Amino acid sequence: MLVGILAWYGLLSPGEWLVFLGLCGLAAAFSLLALDEETYPFVRAAIVSLALMMAAGLLIAWARSTLIGTPPIGRPMVSEMTVRVLERDDAARERSARILVSTREATGEPIRARVTVPEEYDLPAIAPGALLRMRIRLIPPSRAVAPGGYDYARTAWFEGVSATGSVMSDVEVFEQPRDRSKSTLRSDLHDLVLHRIDEGGAAGIAATLVSGDRSAIAEPDAEAMRNAGMAHLLSISGLHVGAVIGVVWFVSLRLLALWPALALRLPLPFVASGAGAFAGIGYTLLTGAALPTVRACIAALLVLAAIALGRQALSMRLVAIAAIVVMLFWPEAVVGASFQLSFAAVIAIVAFHNCAPVARFRKAGRDLAWPRRILRHAFLLFLTGLVIELSLLPIVLMHFHKAGLYGAAANLFAIPLTTLVVMPMLGLSLLLEGLDIGAPAWSMTAIAADWLLKIAHVTSNAAGSVKLSPMVPTWLVLFIAASALWLAFWSGRMRLLGVPGMVLGLSVLLALSPPDMIVAGSGRQVVITKDRHSYWLRPQESFESDRLLELTGNAVISDHHDEGKSERRIHQFPEAVCNDAFCRISADRGTEILIGSGRVYAEPSELAQACAASDIVIAENALPDRCEPKWLKLDGRTLSRRGGAAIDFDARVVSYVRPAGDAHGW
Repeated sequence: MLVGILAWYGLLSPGEWLVFLGLCGLAAAFSLLALDEETYPFVRAAIVSLALMMAAGLLIAWARSTLIGTPPIGRPMVSEMTVRVLERDDAARERSARILVSTREATGEPIRARVTVPEEYDLPAIAPGALLRMRIRLIPPSRAVAPGGYDYARTAWFEGVSATGSVMSDVEVFEQPRDRSKSTLRSDLHDLVLHRIDEGGAAGIAATLVSGDRSAIAEPDAEAMRNAGMAHLLSISGLHVGAVIGVVWFVSLRLLALWPALALRLPLPFVASGAGAFAGIGYTLLTGAALPTVRACIAALLVLAAIALGRQALSMRLVAIAAIVVMLFWPEAVVGASFQLSFAAVIAIVAFHNCAPVARFRKAGRDLAWPRRILRHAFLLFLTGLVIELSLLPIVLMHFHKAGLYGAAANLFAIPLTTLVVMPMLGLSLLLEGLDIGAPAWSMTAIAADWLLKIAHVTSNAAGSVKLSPMVPTWLVLFIAASALWLAFWSGRMRLLGVPGMVLGLSVLLALSPPDMIVAGSGRQVVITKDRHSYWLRPQESFESDRLLELTGNAVISDHHDEGKSERRIHQFPEAVCNDAFCRISADRGTEILIGSGRVYAEPSELAQACAASDIVIAENALPDRCEPKWLKLDGRTLSRRGGAAIDFDARVVSYVRPAGDAHGW
């Protein structure tokens, strides 16, 4: 099913999708007709089931896109609009809020738009349910700045968002938010934690774990958590849902076992699983029921079902069932970081702990004295973290171009501290708060959360703790993933055939270099890489520049993480010749590049002559047809149609955000 969904994304048009479905049907028909059921029963069944599930995956993704895909608005617009506020997010930016609104006035049809509210226009009345009028600038959801970047247009297509923009005037309130005087339970708990824990960083961590709202976490603390490989602790997902369910399951089981009449008549694991399920669902709803949390809750409920039925709780079959459930309802999640990281981590854990050497190691420690058992468990936890870090490294670098290398060591302490101390103490503090005796528990919670932050900062500040990576090719991640899955799914010595592929893939990944040149989709930013230096058309002071910094492996991080790279202006490129309109550069392999310094308005004959002498011409506006370079013209017309581009001078290869003939809706 996963292959089928990825095929829908990778293939470009309905014709290609139909060909894929036809090939799946032919494979199934061939196996049914050509393979004898008595001689090859398993091969026959395997081919049929694989072909049908791949076809099902593609059809599910195609149907989902057709049914809920939302076209973007046709052009940018600025207008006075009456809008209804649907959602508000205060954690998106430090000095502004983001709201999801619904309006008819942009296109004449109801659309949803995600709008930024600058601090000077923000009002308490801008809350879900309010009816407002204000001047708004709307643009279509932005595509990736360059190949390999985050494509919000694809996300918006499935989220039902037709536009993004910002508020440009004071807000007129026509209708106050519904139940404005009553804050939600989620916000009440968030404010309560911030009030009870009077230690900035620790309070933000604790409030996030309770409510899922990360607005109270300072950016330096959030950056430290990311660089330490501990950012997953701030995203309410499998770890947190599992911790809540695990604590409730264990406590319920032990308490119910104290009642002999009940213990002798009811299967207590079944009852405890029910209590854990209610706790998990309640925690998911309390923290906002974000899609990753919902998916984690579904997976946890499947584990509880396995326990209640007396089946093995952690197995590849259960992982497969959870993945099928997610892909059935949210096939678009497959290409997102959340799905990939979650299932890669779970597969790594299950494969590692089910392999024979690890199983023997666990069993051998059962009869040892408790100090030695604790040391063995700590060692096993460290190895588990190391396996997870290696499994997630390609995915993290592909999506975020930056990864913490010491995450296994940091999480060795951070995960037990979070699941066994911070979250139980938070629950106890909230329970005792109702009895007005929660002060000691809040103090202990603050100390534990503060220790969590200290682990993050110490790890983040260590030399070499962060690995930066330029654009990661999709084929490389798929190759590493295939090798890792071979290693995870097989048993015995057969699984070792996946090790060479893993080693080769990770070696190539760590040695990647950025493309020779990247052009942003707007044409206003160009970066050329040469001798570990990046040469920029404009200073790095925009959203586009920040994204290109990531794609070149030069993401801005703390000074102590400087890897020796530096950024310069295009006119500083060796032997560059620039004037007010153009810069001419002789790049590697004798590639002559003509780059417009802004919107180009040159005399037609002179422009045609300059283009003819160049291999590549780049401009943010459309150039006349008389401008014909030897190889490639990236002007406003081409870039608006194909998006940003990455160029390899040696191979003479150009990659675009939008390949030719792409018929996906976004």
